[in-house]
Amino acid sequence: MKRGIIDRYPLDERGLRVVDIAAQRVSDLYDDFDRNAPFVRKELDVDLVEYLIESGRELGRIPFLINFTLAEPLDEALKERVRSSVPNYFTYLLAKNRRELQAMLRTSFILLAVGAAMLAGSIYLGHAVDDSDPVAWRIVAEGLVIASWVSLWEALAGLLLNWRPTLRERLVYRHLQKAGITFNRSPDAVPG
Repeated sequence: MKRGIIDRYPLDERGLRVVDIAAQRVSDLYDDFDRNAPFVRKELDVDLVEYLIESGRELGRIPFLINFTLAEPLDEALKERVRSSVPNYFTYLLAKNRRELQAMLRTSFILLAVGAAMLAGSIYLGHAVDDSDPVAWRIVAEGLVIASWVSLWEALAGLLLNWRPTLRERLVYRHLQKAGITFNRSPDAVPG
């Protein structure tokens, strides 16, 4: 199955897989809301980013390059702007991903500490409360047991399971950040 997906990406002369992107002009690669920003600082088009990320996931660790086929002619300065803006965007996503991972781990450790404290409190209350105490105290003791296990479960899920997809995304972003970028002129382009 994986081989069939990878074969959808052609090989270049060096044996690298090629992720092809076709557009009329360079401005089609960027978000419209950011019109006045230079291309180096503009947000990439959402559909382009999704396509690149999905291609990066499919290709996994296989080396690839991104080829832009454009109808408009490009001078070297514009090519260089695109060559720097695409890695810059994935550098931004890597930094955002790192902050999300740090927040997730921080939350997990806080939940772990809170859950452990609540569990200790529930054990203490469980030994301190007996059948002669009011029902309210027994409810509080049982509630603390349940709350502590929920907190511990969330902490352990974050520490053992939830960070892995975020880390996988990080690897895809890094791969896209380092991908080579080439340009072609569309064969059906109107001379410009």
